[in-house]
Amino acid sequence: MPSDADQMEITELAATIMSRRTERGRPIVVGISGYGGAGKSTLARELLGLIPDSVRMRGDDFLDPSRSHRRSTDWDGVERSRLVREVLGPFRDRLPSRFRRFDWSARALGEPEPIPTGEVLIVDLIGLFHPEVLGALDLTVWCDVDLATAQRRGMRRDSELGRDHSNLWNEVWVPNERDFDELFAPASLAEIRIPML
Repeated sequence: MPSDADQMEITELAATIMSRRTERGRPIVVGISGYGGAGKSTLARELLGLIPDSVRMRGDDFLDPSRSHRRSTDWDGVERSRLVREVLGPFRDRLPSRFRRFDWSARALGEPEPIPTGEVLIVDLIGLFHPEVLGALDLTVWCDVDLATAQRRGMRRDSELGRDHSNLWNEVWVPNERDFDELFAPASLAEIRIPML
């Protein structure tokens, strides 16, 4: 639960997003990124409640379940080009499009479905601030939590859901985050940094 100070920052962020939508004169895409466990989904859900005609695209829908569980220097398991091609570009241009979510139980792409429609699309995803995606984002927001804290939160969340991903956190996900930081400095690419305390 965000503190009063955090809530004020989130309210101000919502106002900034609505202002950006007015400036652009078309639907916009807001990218929220940060480390695993930093609070990306929490922030996205908060914003949905504050921004009229906003919709969300869950980042997990564009994570390949097998590739996201192995080491890579650029979060290889994040299907960024497909996200841009199937969802972000068409949303901004008000074009009909269909996309396929990863079905985590089947470990394969699900059936095609229409992209959501609205005036603001909020997408929250690890490894989002990458050259393949940046041009398709109208506003970039970083959940500003240090990696050690994000890891603790993520591991606690997994434990509460009955999942033991300790080895993945320590051997894959945290090293992936460090490599991605070194290659792309994603926090420095954010227009807005929101402390998720």
